[in-house]
Amino acid sequence: MDNTGKEREAVQLMAEAEKRVKGSHSFLRGLFGGNTRVEEACEMYTRAANMFKIAKNWSAAGNAFCQAAKLHMQLQSKHDSATSFVDAGNAYKKADPQEAINCLNAAIDIYTDMGRFTIAAKHHITIAEIYEAELVDIEKAIAHYEQAADYYKGEESNRQVVFVTDSANKCLLKVAAYAAQLEQYQKAIEIYEQVGTNTMDNPLLKYSAKEYFFKAALCHFIVDELNAKLALEKYEEMFPAFTDSRECKLLKKLLEAHEEQNCEAYTEAVKEFDSISRLDQWLTTMLLRIKKSIQGEGDGDLK
Repeated sequence: MDNTGKEREAVQLMAEAEKRVKGSHSFLRGLFGGNTRVEEACEMYTRAANMFKIAKNWSAAGNAFCQAAKLHMQLQSKHDSATSFVDAGNAYKKADPQEAINCLNAAIDIYTDMGRFTIAAKHHITIAEIYEAELVDIEKAIAHYEQAADYYKGEESNRQVVFVTDSANKCLLKVAAYAAQLEQYQKAIEIYEQVGTNTMDNPLLKYSAKEYFFKAALCHFIVDELNAKLALEKYEEMFPAFTDSRECKLLKKLLEAHEEQNCEAYTEAVKEFDSISRLDQWLTTMLLRIKKSIQGEGDGDLK
């Protein structure tokens, strides 16, 4: 059967499911087998949704999954309802990002009510990614990453502590990166210091701590050179391995160049670092912001 045939069959299934739902509301059928008809309607909506997916009619698929989710809730099947809302959200992601968010939020409400915070956190991340990529609303993306991190941190007492800690940190680091881009430097500093401190004593995660202290120091540097110097001393004392890192050595060179208002020395230090460890867009942006505070900065390039 081609896609047109699948879509036609899906439409028929939707109509049949609707009849079953209406039939279940009658008094006699409510007494005798009303739930059975609702269960059958659930199955039909789900089958219809999968056929719409094959036909790449994503909005119709999302709607059909939503109908199934509502009926599962009517049947007190919370897990099945949440699963259907997630399926609806995944379908809508391809056609209607805002509707996808609505469905995922509905699933999150159910999962949190069931105490399933880790899976709720995962769906908050999906919503944050939709706000990042599709709707370009960074403030809302930040809010969902923060909520995901809170849920992960709330689950740290379980036996998957390394997994949930790492997952919480990833969400927090997203928040910090965006906060710095939005010039909310104090918020970014607090997160980078928190994650750096959390990871420096963890054998599986400590290799990343130098990166977080480096980023915290850069945020300090943009705000105030003296704060950056004091922060650098604090990080070296807290985490001695940071002293021998390329990131720490770069910071000291940049601080010296900045103090001397030597734009050329600043650029040379960045260029040397970049030749071994490529700068990403975030680091490039932050380093340029610092460079702009040096008198006679030239053309505003780093290399």
